[in-house]
Amino acid sequence: MVGTKTSKMLHRVGWSDAAPNRVRSLIQALTCTAALGFVAAPIQTSTLSQASSQLKPGAAAVRSVESVGVTVSNMDRSVEFYGRVLSFGKITDIELTGNEYEHLEGVFGLRMRVVRMQLGAEFIELTEYLVPKGRPVPADSRSNDRWFQHIAIITSDMDKAYAWLRQNQVQHASSGPQTLPAYIKPAAGIRAFYFTDPDGHPLEILQFPPDKGLAKWHEASNKLFLGIDHSAIVVSDTDVSLKFYRDTLGFHVAGESENYGPEQEHLNNVFGARLRITSLRAAAGPGIELLEYLAPPAGRAAPADEHSNDLVHHQTRMIVADIESLARSLNSGRFVLISPGVVSTPKAELGFRSGLLVRDPDGHAMELVEQ
Repeated sequence: MVGTKTSKMLHRVGWSDAAPNRVRSLIQALTCTAALGFVAAPIQTSTLSQASSQLKPGAAAVRSVESVGVTVSNMDRSVEFYGRVLSFGKITDIELTGNEYEHLEGVFGLRMRVVRMQLGAEFIELTEYLVPKGRPVPADSRSNDRWFQHIAIITSDMDKAYAWLRQNQVQHASSGPQTLPAYIKPAAGIRAFYFTDPDGHPLEILQFPPDKGLAKWHEASNKLFLGIDHSAIVVSDTDVSLKFYRDTLGFHVAGESENYGPEQEHLNNVFGARLRITSLRAAAGPGIELLEYLAPPAGRAAPADEHSNDLVHHQTRMIVADIESLARSLNSGRFVLISPGVVSTPKAELGFRSGLLVRDPDGHAMELVEQ
């Protein structure tokens, strides 16, 4: 739970335990400079050629985190939940099909309904695959599984927000709201609660004390839910993840914390949880939070056959300055692409004219776009 000076914690979602032997063999065969912890999927990886003109380490490749995307099973149900329960407003509602989106998402024969919603200055993008349908979120998902990702929503009043969520019968992921203790100095006084949406996607409501968090979260407001502070992901090795997010994409480290104790355990619903938390920020938009479980060590790796139409899928959209150069850098670093390369979307139905999907070292999908 680090935010700007601060960070966070976790939640729950999951899948099968071990990758097939053929995937293990592929992992061993790769000589990835980024030490990939997720290889693969039956989706084709990048065909881009190696290039000497790479971005310099730390270059501000990502200008902003534009939105967090979630795959849902029933769009009308999800729009009602995010709109009525969490106060998001619908911005656009479109249906997409065609070759360019098949290549971008790595799903053949797709037809998808995409709804963009806004809370404060931040956005989420809900996608329902009308065809082909994907798999549900695994029932045995845990907060320390490495496919975990949640969206952290700021509330102006934790007690009122929790009562409202209880009134709407949300599924708990935490035992109840937790206040982080004084001995965790970077996160002391933060109040948080985890729950899930109708498809089982993890969500968090978060309230910062006066000395923590972005200044805008402390402005006077009569609204209960204010916006999105960050999206958190579980990683296997923070230092390896930093090579992707900091050194390749250009994020900066905004805060660090090591969280443990009964409050953290009850927040994440993981007995004995001890986390290394690293908060990352681009120049604009929500942050990305890396959650490395120091204990317990039993979190499962992301499934090798996860696809964009599976309900466990998230994709965080980032606006970049030069997507072609960044794609060459990603390819040179042997990061795994879901798209076959940079995909042109000339009609810009989703607000960008070219993009690609890439996996971070643990398999989390990041959508890099150029407007």
